[in-house]
Amino acid sequence: MPLQNKTVVIPGASRAIGRSIANTFGSQRATLILPVFDWPESIEEMENEFKELGFDFHVQQADLRKKADVISVVNYISKTTGRLDYLINNIERGGMPVVHGSYDLPHNRDQWDVEIDTTLKAKWLLFHHCLPLLKNSPDGSVLNISSVAGLTGRSGPGAAFFNDGYSAANRAVDSFTEQWARESAPNIRVNGLILGLIEGRHGEKTRGWSALSNTEKQALYNQTLLNRTGKPDEVAGAVYFLTVKATYMTGSIIKMDGGFTLGATKVPVFPTGILDT
Repeated sequence: MPLQNKTVVIPGASRAIGRSIANTFGSQRATLILPVFDWPESIEEMENEFKELGFDFHVQQADLRKKADVISVVNYISKTTGRLDYLINNIERGGMPVVHGSYDLPHNRDQWDVEIDTTLKAKWLLFHHCLPLLKNSPDGSVLNISSVAGLTGRSGPGAAFFNDGYSAANRAVDSFTEQWARESAPNIRVNGLILGLIEGRHGEKTRGWSALSNTEKQALYNQTLLNRTGKPDEVAGAVYFLTVKATYMTGSIIKMDGGFTLGATKVPVFPTGILDT
């Protein structure tokens, strides 16, 4: 198998996108290091699934917003596999306006900090403390997963999903990608993947999607050139390519949004012009 004896860190593997990514790397026989924090039912489901598939995986309870917990995960890797080849920075938290409402509401008093700390700070902590191990890999690679929220902010049809803090954090993640590529060269590649509306993440099978009216859902489809949301396995394929296969790519930030960020600007029919024939 191509990734036998390789080790990959994948936070968020209990949820839809992370699960598909972990399945892809596990099927190639990589050793999976899976930091988890909440969603206990999803974690149990993930563990049962991966055991049945025969994956080599290690679940580590950790709040990745905390330096001590991140260091604990890195120390665990050092003691078990002794190496780290790939870091998939798939960790975020964004309050959906359609679900949570305004930051001014009492139940959202900590929401801004949760969005910034989980979406941005946790990625930095993981990269910073995993870097010494990654440097020992002959083909170390980092992939930062971000959102089109960083490009659009809370505007247009996506405003129902993209909070202000979450949007700002995702714009900063893309900045990190370019900075880290410079910092890590030439031995470690760092790339970014900007996601649009994905099933299980700002798409179908989320609370936010179920809270939308049919008109609002159609507006999101209309905004997306491919007229649909993406699938987690489509994301996993792109993640695998950028992390493992794209060996001459670093500092690249790729959009995988079905044309969401282009959709608002249509190409008109050619005007007839005013010149005489």
